[in-house]
Amino acid sequence: MKTTHKLMLGAAMAAACITAQAQSVQTNGSMVVVPATGELTVPNDQAHVTLQVEEQDKDKTAAASRVNQKMKQGVELLRKQDPQAVLKSYGYYTYAVYAEPQTVAPQAGRTPPKARPVVGWRVGQYLEVTTQNLNALPRTVSSAQSLLNLNGLQFGLSPSASKKLDAALFDATYKNLEERIGFIAGSMRRSPADAVLETLDFEGSGNYASPERPMAKSAMMMRSDMAAPEAASVAEPSFEPGESTVSMRLVGKVRFK
Repeated sequence: MKTTHKLMLGAAMAAACITAQAQSVQTNGSMVVVPATGELTVPNDQAHVTLQVEEQDKDKTAAASRVNQKMKQGVELLRKQDPQAVLKSYGYYTYAVYAEPQTVAPQAGRTPPKARPVVGWRVGQYLEVTTQNLNALPRTVSSAQSLLNLNGLQFGLSPSASKKLDAALFDATYKNLEERIGFIAGSMRRSPADAVLETLDFEGSGNYASPERPMAKSAMMMRSDMAAPEAASVAEPSFEPGESTVSMRLVGKVRFK
């Protein structure tokens, strides 16, 4: 029992010494660099759809003609289904298709193999569709798939939606900074009123860690390079736009009186 009491007394004295030392630390004039973050999660309001058409034929002209015709018809159909959509053509390509190499047993002094002959041509083109009409998106894509192949789909925030979030994002980030300053002041046994904010760094310049710029994280992305079979009509696909998270980082330079 005596040994136990001695141990308890020693521990209590050590704790008292540590507390006294902590209270004796002077924090007047201390400079503290405080990082803060703010995040907002909002529903996506914009879709980027990538469509493709590809044809293969022994006659390069015939393949190109079918691609051009299908793309023209597809663009007209998309504009009819979604007049507000923004369309962008890109990636027109023409590739030669070569004959399969013949398997021949190796022979001594054999001459180099001849170049494989061209047996056909692959011609294709891509089309990017940007739209905020998400309610009609399944119907729009379904109508386009009768002519074009769905190659990719990505949801995100439109520039106007991102701009509207700026004020709320600044507020959320600054509120987080104030909360962290309060936590630090409490740990230092100081009043938050003693903290003077000297610098606000929204870009992470100077000696601070450089923060990432606000960026919407896409909540859904799909991609397929396989060509869909041609059909008079295609059943409407199901899409879930999901949400995006935008974030901001802030560094505050705080001095305690």
